[in-house]
Amino acid sequence: MAGCAGVSAPRQTTTPSPAETRSTAPGVTQAAHPPLSAIVSEQASLPPVVTLSAPEDIWDRIRRGFAMADLQNDLVRDREQWYASRPDYMQRMTERSNRYLFHIVEEVERRNLPMELALLPFIESAFNPQAVSSARAAGMWQFMPATGQSFDLKQNAFRDDRRDVLASTRAALDYLEQLHRRFGDWHLALAAYNWGQGNVNRAITRNQREGRPTGYTDIDMPLETRMYVPKLQAVKNILARPEAFNAQLPRIGNHPYFDTLTLSRDIDVALIASLADVSEKDFRALNPSITQPIVMAAGTPYILLPWDNANIFERRLADHKGPLASWTAWVVPSTMTAAQAASRVGMSESELLRVNNIPPRMQVRAGSSLLVPRSDQHNRDVSEFVADNARLSLQPEIIVRRGTVIVRRGDTLGSLAARHGVSASNLASWNKLQVSSKLRAGQRLSLVQTQRASAVVATSAKKTIKNDTQAKGKGVKRSTQKAAIKPARAASKSKGKTAR
Repeated sequence: MAGCAGVSAPRQTTTPSPAETRSTAPGVTQAAHPPLSAIVSEQASLPPVVTLSAPEDIWDRIRRGFAMADLQNDLVRDREQWYASRPDYMQRMTERSNRYLFHIVEEVERRNLPMELALLPFIESAFNPQAVSSARAAGMWQFMPATGQSFDLKQNAFRDDRRDVLASTRAALDYLEQLHRRFGDWHLALAAYNWGQGNVNRAITRNQREGRPTGYTDIDMPLETRMYVPKLQAVKNILARPEAFNAQLPRIGNHPYFDTLTLSRDIDVALIASLADVSEKDFRALNPSITQPIVMAAGTPYILLPWDNANIFERRLADHKGPLASWTAWVVPSTMTAAQAASRVGMSESELLRVNNIPPRMQVRAGSSLLVPRSDQHNRDVSEFVADNARLSLQPEIIVRRGTVIVRRGDTLGSLAARHGVSASNLASWNKLQVSSKLRAGQRLSLVQTQRASAVVATSAKKTIKNDTQAKGKGVKRSTQKAAIKPARAASKSKGKTAR
């Protein structure tokens, strides 16, 4: 082949042009062609050969896909030292990624994105899909509630798709692509992912007005965002050259860890784990959005299982005889106590509170969806509407106080009812009277008063504070007063609480 080392180039012949073949003018001697130089052999320089071999493992595949401009500054070196000095943390984090990395790498590669993005969950959550931040960001990719909703990640009483491996990865890459189109720079896109695109946009606009550069290292941003890309760069550097940082990476093969199975019926988590021959803990690690004891097919139509166990599950499910689900959803028809709800569905109050994550002394408002055991009255798969829109709305229980009141001269049922904050008809009913009945002085009447639990606690706290204030001169410490305030505040916060 021409150009290969050690192979002589073929002799080249030159075709004379028409001008050269024309006869020369009379009396003019045509000059002879100059002699040809000798042909010599030369060593050809070849471009580097791109290997066609398959990646050795997932780390090799990730390294081949790095495409983002490197950031080099003191913050990167600081984060490199931080990670390198914590080998146990790095080991736990990289081992935890084993379940999810192949899928994420596949998605990043399919979209032709920089492979650095596959490392982002190391920074966001240390690859913990159950991670929740103090700002309520959740999941492996740490979506805030509103941002998750804008990318179709459902969040309700029965599910939180921000924790779902497939859905959250799809949403995160959609969001990152959107941010890159907006800012035209991956470092700025990452800053916007952490800080919010509105904040990054305002910082860029501010720099433009002042005639300053608008790159990632030029704009003013919070320390967390300032450290965000250096963290990612540090992890990239360590994974690219683990030997330089004395890091040990677990062996993760370049093949799928899990398979995706479609469900057409509701099925208990315990049954799935049993049929698939996996522990419930391992099942929930792959399906972290499923927090209930049942998978609702209308809302979560697929499950993830380790690759080999998926075949076992399908085979055993086909042979399974008997019910698939022992739980279903019940929409509460009217506001009631947890004890009343439990009685309606054949559960103990403590089990109802535990299964539905309801705090003590709370009422369940009408329209709330509760997880309940299947029975003759409640024996259907959960509907798509409930699975997608289930809510759990709570309010403090009503405390009933019973007592008696003595009738004074001139009192009527109406005046007594108004004085004690009850209705005249109720007061009459409690005492088996008519609203128009005449009363006599000294007569005793039964009185029932209701009050929200939070109000009772707050009133009690106020009385305690008043007593403590009066006793200050008697050596009562102020810490007693502070302690009395705490339950009142806690109760106030719980008022009208709506669980997500």
